[in-house]
Amino acid sequence: MDKYDGGREEIDRYSLRGRVFNQIREEILAGDYQEKDELKEAAISKRLGVSRTPVREALRQLELEGLVTIIPNKGAYVNGITAEDIYDIYVIRSYLEGLCARWACQHISKDQAEELEEIIYLSEFHIQKEHWEQIYALDNRFHFYLYKACGSKILEHILSDYHHYVERVRKNTLSSKERARKASEEHKAILEAVMNKDVERAERLANEHIFQSMENIEHQGLEKLMEKRENQSTKGGLE
Repeated sequence: MDKYDGGREEIDRYSLRGRVFNQIREEILAGDYQEKDELKEAAISKRLGVSRTPVREALRQLELEGLVTIIPNKGAYVNGITAEDIYDIYVIRSYLEGLCARWACQHISKDQAEELEEIIYLSEFHIQKEHWEQIYALDNRFHFYLYKACGSKILEHILSDYHHYVERVRKNTLSSKERARKASEEHKAILEAVMNKDVERAERLANEHIFQSMENIEHQGLEKLMEKRENQSTKGGLE
């Protein structure tokens, strides 16, 4: 996926520095660290089997993303993603996903449309079988392919980041067969509107889809969902 950083420094995810950055970022977003936990350079470099330099650079980049605060002469501390952040992200996403669907009406390719149709078909199959990991992965794929179909690298990058930030709670919301089926139906309706080039309907349905997801999260209790992985902190090394 092409990256647009809105003025931020770009990181090659395949470089050592990029791999360290992505590893720490994944751990923060997965809830392996708690808010205000200190990220000690020496401990992280030893655990990941790298020098302190790429760790230091990764922490600086994470500070630019708002996930870490670096206090001079003290250290780096986790900001994480709070329940309030999750709510804000869903509201912002609802409008941006609507814009994405609107633009996709003009830019979607035949291959992208066929891929999205295949994702919906596979989702329906796995929902019947209650294969939760596959359902979750396919839900991610649908959104990422729709982001690509909008024709804007900038919007694709922003939405991909927001989507990634809320993965910890999204995975729990799709563990209900009823919600998973409803989400798949909403995806199908969005794609139909996009294929028919009905920009108003596509935008409205995409907007409503995110609000439906947010309402489902609120129904389950956002604070409770945020705490589900509180005690999970298995951190492996880099391959």
